Amino acid sequence: MIDFKHIKRLLKQDNSGLPQIKVALLGDTATQFLATAIKGVGVERGYNINLFEAEYNQVERQVLDPTSDLHAFGATYTVVFQSTHKLLETYSLKESADWSKLCEERTQFIRTLCETIEGKIIYFNYPEIDDTVFGQYANRTELSFAWQIRQLNCELMRLTQEYPNLFICDIAALQNQFGREWMFDSSVYVSTEMVLSLDALPYVGSRVMDIICAIEGKFKKCLILDLDNTVWGGVVGDDGWENIQVGHGLGIGKAYTEFQEWVKKLKNRGIIIAVCSKNDEDKAKEPFEKNPEMVLRLDDIAVFVANWENKADNIRTIQQILNIGFDSMVFLDDNPFERNMVRENVPGVCVPELPEDPGDYLEYLYSLNLFETASYSAGDKDRTKQYQTEAKRVQAAQKFTNEADFLKSLDMVSVVEGFTPFNTPRVAQLSQRSNQFNLRTVRYTDGEIAALGASDKHVCLSFTLEDKFGDNGLICVIIMEKRDAKTLFVDTWFMSCRVLKRGMENFTLNTMVEYAKAQGFERIVGEYIPTLKNGMVKEHYPNLGFRSIGENMYELNVNAYEPRECYIEKK
Repeated sequence: MIDFKHIKRLLKQDNSGLPQIKVALLGDTATQFLATAIKGVGVERGYNINLFEAEYNQVERQVLDPTSDLHAFGATYTVVFQSTHKLLETYSLKESADWSKLCEERTQFIRTLCETIEGKIIYFNYPEIDDTVFGQYANRTELSFAWQIRQLNCELMRLTQEYPNLFICDIAALQNQFGREWMFDSSVYVSTEMVLSLDALPYVGSRVMDIICAIEGKFKKCLILDLDNTVWGGVVGDDGWENIQVGHGLGIGKAYTEFQEWVKKLKNRGIIIAVCSKNDEDKAKEPFEKNPEMVLRLDDIAVFVANWENKADNIRTIQQILNIGFDSMVFLDDNPFERNMVRENVPGVCVPELPEDPGDYLEYLYSLNLFETASYSAGDKDRTKQYQTEAKRVQAAQKFTNEADFLKSLDMVSVVEGFTPFNTPRVAQLSQRSNQFNLRTVRYTDGEIAALGASDKHVCLSFTLEDKFGDNGLICVIIMEKRDAKTLFVDTWFMSCRVLKRGMENFTLNTMVEYAKAQGFERIVGEYIPTLKNGMVKEHYPNLGFRSIGENMYELNVNAYEPRECYIEKK
């Protein structure tokens, strides 16, 4: 983790070329250093944070006054820090009969906040302060501050389910991990009204940017693992699969087992797990196949690469198979030489500096919060199986010399429908995850997708893709705005890169034109907004027969359109 001095140095360099994000910061205590932390970590993550910082302790006024500077600024993200210290002050000044109303009153304001502020809200939860007024009896009475603060943190989590624009920055977890003395310096607070220590500020700024980056589509999708002394103790080629250190008994094997349990949970959440090991492949696979103490099995691994080539090249191979960006990968290896090799030769891959003691692996990895996400859908747990199935398609393609014959052999079927309560979480998630095949790179929350689906001014289409090898699930989304009686504007077109080169682009356009003709529209207008990652679709519209009508703007004549060749049946 970078320190506060490094953060300040980052802000002294020219960051004008970085993508800009508008962020507002409101707080009931001093926030100047927190503002610096958010902007500095933003630079480290590749963003130029245009930050509006409200005056001290002006949260309610800025939110409730429609003419305030906050509303005029129009932030994409509004960060709100209402501290435990100020909440304790409010509690302390109440009559004792009203102590039990504290959580309800604050919850009501947060509801107002969510219903008043446009854009996403990042709200800090409340690290506990034990005022010991009730002693341990505080756990038995709702009059206690401890009861109220714990209830409030639970209510915050419930509110995120009610308000899709609300995200919680979990600084209470930071205090639980590092301790209250690390988080809070009483002498600094008394003289400055600053409740976060200089040590804590980089972590808090990082947690804020974790949420922003996840919503913006910049997050980790894949964990690549070395094996010997990383997933298990010992060297399987020398010790044999029977003698590697792993298991729930006493000893270092327990640390490796708990590490594997963490990896298994990530896989079940939807993180792609890959192996990159210097080993004979058959030897490397034996523990997964034969050792009963192993938590991880071969079915948990999407891509398994074990050979004696250098790991930088092998990671490039994994990237080509998965077709995801290097900056969405994390590589874990116990060997400092291998870590440095990958850092120097595969820029973008996150390579944490694992501790020497395997017993410290998990606590260190927890502190990094590597796998932040802004969404989750039930289908995520099937992602490993989908990538394993894709490998079968690649092998099958090698048997055909003609691409059309291969595509016909897949027996592809697509379900085309609007946005539904069932598919809304996946549509929103795909909008946040899609970077390469994304024409305008607009991100949507679940609530925004639901609103678009219910709008008479928009045409919303979702596409699944299934073939003889398996079901890819929802893989493409189109949102078209009805500009006038004759024009449809493609607000959004994004697609999973897992289904490239199967004719899905043609099938999607055929479906769009079919709708346009049926409803009497005469033209479809598309726009390409370039980003650092979507260069692959720069020529997307020209390749589909659209004509240029301005810089990065294209038009298709619906009535003159001839359906494009594809081998996908509509279900």
